Amino acid sequence: MGSSDTVISIDAMGGDLGPAAVVSGMAKSAEKNPNLRYIVHGDEAQLKPLIAKRKITDICDIRHASDVVTMHEKPSHVMRHGKGTSMWSAIEAVRAGDATVCVSCGNTGALMAVSMIRLRKVSGVNRPAIACLWPSRNPSGFNVMLDVGADIRADQDDLLQYALMGLSYARNGFGIARPRIGLLNVGTEEHKGRAELKVAHEMIEAAADSNDFDYVGFVEGGDIPSDRVDVIVTDGFTGNVALKTAEGTANLISEGLREAFKFSPLSRIAALLAYPSLRRLRKRIDPRRVNGGVFLGLNGTVVKSHGSADATGVSAAIKLAVQLAQSGFGEKLAARVASASEAGQVADTAGEPQTAGGTNST
Repeated sequence: MGSSDTVISIDAMGGDLGPAAVVSGMAKSAEKNPNLRYIVHGDEAQLKPLIAKRKITDICDIRHASDVVTMHEKPSHVMRHGKGTSMWSAIEAVRAGDATVCVSCGNTGALMAVSMIRLRKVSGVNRPAIACLWPSRNPSGFNVMLDVGADIRADQDDLLQYALMGLSYARNGFGIARPRIGLLNVGTEEHKGRAELKVAHEMIEAAADSNDFDYVGFVEGGDIPSDRVDVIVTDGFTGNVALKTAEGTANLISEGLREAFKFSPLSRIAALLAYPSLRRLRKRIDPRRVNGGVFLGLNGTVVKSHGSADATGVSAAIKLAVQLAQSGFGEKLAARVASASEAGQVADTAGEPQTAGGTNST
């Protein structure tokens, strides 16, 4: 592999649709990026013919792993018995420096557990977070939200770290020079919310100028898909509930539209007339286009693709992984957290309120 190649470690076995969908997604991405190379982890007997069929053998290094982490396995079980799995092998490739980013469609809890134990947390990070992309009215078509399920707890210091990690993700992954950050709450008034939210509100606001971002203050659930904010910060419990609620609502609306357009001959004609507009809407809100939750705060980047992702979804996750790899995201995020920790220590020593510092390169 050439020195300019971007190497992605792929867990090919963890998805609901099996390795065929993963390999198809790899092929779609390879068509658009000639400098992309893969380390593919899984059952070699299954992977070899699939990779050959898609004619990407020359850019794939297969590493055989006989076992698979199922969607129902407990993270604790995987930690004790998972060393022979494709997921563990894929994380190890990042840990060893053979690849820059890992992509997996597998069990989220197990993937986070293995990632934390093998990659370890970045110095200064208390709780890693999972960041997802949320369809929005912004010109980019999405917002970043974190945490959406890495840890159900988060105090004020964690929320400040989430804000800084989300800042680095938005800036380096998507080129937003000065991201707008909001803190999710039950209302926008400063007197609302739990005590830790009020303290986090003050800490994030104090960190805004020195870290080159705009803090918009508290935001509500209705602001998540808006153009008011680029990064939404919350705890993992709230973020995960919001994410799953949005997915369920989207499915309900989609099913309702299909039933409505099939109701009568006239509604079927209306469906034909509306088809071009519906297709544009579907493309804009298609979750496959923004497929990929990123584990932030680890010594290595891991992209979690949706378990039911098809080739389009896997390709989108790989595209995100490539963007992060080529931006040097992991190093910049670590530098952002380190600068914040150093500034906090200086402030504590001086007897002043803790603030965060840094440069706009991270």
